[in-house]
Order: sequence, then C-alpha cells, then structure tokens
Amino acid sequence: MDPTLITVRDLRTYFFFPGGRTVRAVDGVDFEIRRGEVLGLVGESGSGKSMTARSIIRLLDPRARIASGEILFGNRDLRLVSEREMRRIRGQRIAMVFQDPTTALNPVTSIGRQVANALTAHRRLERAAVRAESVRLLEQVRLPEPERVLNAYPHELSGGMRQRVVIAMALASDPDLLIADEPTTALDVTTQIEILALFDELRRSRQLAMLFITHNFGVVAYLCDEVCVMRHGRIVERGEVAAILQAPSHPYTRRLLDAIPDPERQEGAPSAAQSD
Repeated sequence: MDPTLITVRDLRTYFFFPGGRTVRAVDGVDFEIRRGEVLGLVGESGSGKSMTARSIIRLLDPRARIASGEILFGNRDLRLVSEREMRRIRGQRIAMVFQDPTTALNPVTSIGRQVANALTAHRRLERAAVRAESVRLLEQVRLPEPERVLNAYPHELSGGMRQRVVIAMALASDPDLLIADEPTTALDVTTQIEILALFDELRRSRQLAMLFITHNFGVVAYLCDEVCVMRHGRIVERGEVAAILQAPSHPYTRRLLDAIPDPERQEGAPSAAQSD
C-alpha cells in the first residue's frame, strides 16, 4: 500500500456561542488515508461528518474553532499553516466536491468560463491550452459533447451533468486528496450509481485519495476501502468495509446496515440518498 497521505489525530472542533455555551461538533476524531484509498465517513445528519471535512480544509463557520488535535498532510500540520498557505493547499492539493452542484456553479457564467477559471487559478496555461484542457477534463468525467457543454450554462444541464462539471473543476489542479461531501444526495438513483462509478474510476486511474462522506452504508459498501462510523462527533467504529459489513460491533453501525436495501430487490445498488 502506498504511504499515508493524511493523518487526523484527536481532532476536536467546537462551536462557541454567546453565554458560554459550547457544542462539540467534532470530539476526538482519528483516521488516516493512503494514496489511492477511499475512506468512508458515515453517519446520520448532525453526526459531525461535514464538520470534520471542513475542519481539514479550514472552512469553518465563524463561531467554530479547531480546539485541539493534528491534521498531518504530508509532513505539515494544516492547523498551523498560514491562511495564505492554506488557500494554496486547498486550491492545488486538496479539492472538495459538495452536495449540491447548483450552489457550486455560477448561474450566469458559462461552464467553459468556470472550468477555465478553475484551471488558471493555480496553473499558467495559454488560452488555447485552457480550452483543450477543459475539454479533456470533461471527457475524463464522461460528459458527452464536451464542446457543447462548455458553451452551456448550468441551468441547461441536468443535475448529474452539473455534478460531473463540479468534479471536473475539482480535478483541474490534479489534487492529491479529494473530499466528497454527500455528492450524490441530490441525484436520482440511476445517476447516483453512475457518479459513484466515476469516483471509483478516477481514484484508480489517478491514484487519488478520497474522503467520502455519506449517511448511506450502501454507498460505503460500493466505493470505500475503509469506513469510520460517526455519531455525536465521535467515531464509534472503524475498519475495513468488508469486515464491518460481516461483523459490525456497535449497535449504531448495525442500525445503519439495516437501512441497506435487499440486494435481490435492488440488484446491489446503493439506496436512494436522503438529504443530510
């Protein structure tokens, strides 16, 4: 197995409210991700999954603060780097795909301009090279007629096509780590499966490490190598997906597994996601 890319140790992110009230959104989280590996972070809404991801890339609500812990990316603790350096890391080495592609895209700017902006934000490319690279990225995420898509606006594309565009933009800087926060939730079941297959193809072709956030254990079973089960800001169970599917030790994990549809009725497909 390739070397560890990121290690999170005893991460604690708290919300601080007026009057002294504190909410422990992330309360002592530990995990690591290796190159080419997909780690699933699974749990119900409010379990701290998204806050864990936002802590890693330091995009937090003003009321929230990382209270303690380490986020070791390579040989650096992301908690300690400057905000300027963190912006560079977010743009070049760590990318994130959010739940709703509609909010990630500018409705009044063409897809081509938005992909070009993602490409040139951290790379020096000639104008002709930008167009060619934009087409290549859209082809890589399996968008048909990429030239037509580049000339289109977000409202002219389906939800699945918009999410593929967002994934292409996340890949523009050739990141080492991709964080995907419920990226299939807003899609129909058939499109969910296609997008999950795309993530699997990308991690294999690029040796891309991923943190995949979901509340759906069916998605974990389909895509992930290892899983952390999160509840109330803490990881209650973790390990290889196959082992946990066969013998879950925590009752909360068993409850999540009970929500997976019968394979004979769903042909092994991940269940339709609910909003997180």
